Amino acid sequence: MMRGDKVFFHILRFNPDTDKKPFFQKFEIPFIRKDLTVLEGLNYIQQRLDNSLAFRSSCREAICGSCAMHINGKYRLACNTLVSKLKSNTITIRPLAHMHIHKDLFVDMKPFWEKYEHIKPYLMPGKPLPATGEQIQRPEERVKIDTLADCILCSCCHSSCPITASHEKYLGPMAFLTADRFVSDNRDGAKEERLAIINGEHGVWRCHTVFNCQEVCPRDLNPSGSIAHLKMAIVKNKI
Repeated sequence: MMRGDKVFFHILRFNPDTDKKPFFQKFEIPFIRKDLTVLEGLNYIQQRLDNSLAFRSSCREAICGSCAMHINGKYRLACNTLVSKLKSNTITIRPLAHMHIHKDLFVDMKPFWEKYEHIKPYLMPGKPLPATGEQIQRPEERVKIDTLADCILCSCCHSSCPITASHEKYLGPMAFLTADRFVSDNRDGAKEERLAIINGEHGVWRCHTVFNCQEVCPRDLNPSGSIAHLKMAIVKNKI
């Protein structure tokens, strides 16, 4: 694709207040730079072609995770997805799956956050803190959770998972990765409580090991590995 070419965005549009069903709308924008991102394309459309287009974005640095969406067949972050890398001048965009659409690419994240809250994503020491109020963690202990703590809560894994599509209460890969982050943290004293939470009917045993979550993670994390680790921890601790 060369500078000066046109790019066509096919965007799923839906306003529950006025539309009977979703539909795709086509927009044409100039390919002005070789480093043009999908998010920049969406901003161009919103600012110059149709200011009613709704989508989320914030940091533009692949850190906040808010611009996750389905782009040309895969869940990605719009802010770090280069149009030139998609190898097509047609970009098809859908919102995150398994969530109610508020409008266009803007979805209701409340169920996702409820699952995050359910696994208690904070340290629970289980014993009095030192007089300094600080729990020291050695480098060799910290390295065990380095990648686990890198989740940006974008929901790509949640939306790509076939089990979250069919089981509304299934906690999902994001929740399990986060649970593993605290189970693996030597400063946390609630290991048994955490394992009990993810050992229920809607916990890790419902995972079908499809690996979609690992495939789409923009941070190259390993939710499938965390699920396997949690299963082993449950068996080892006889939860």
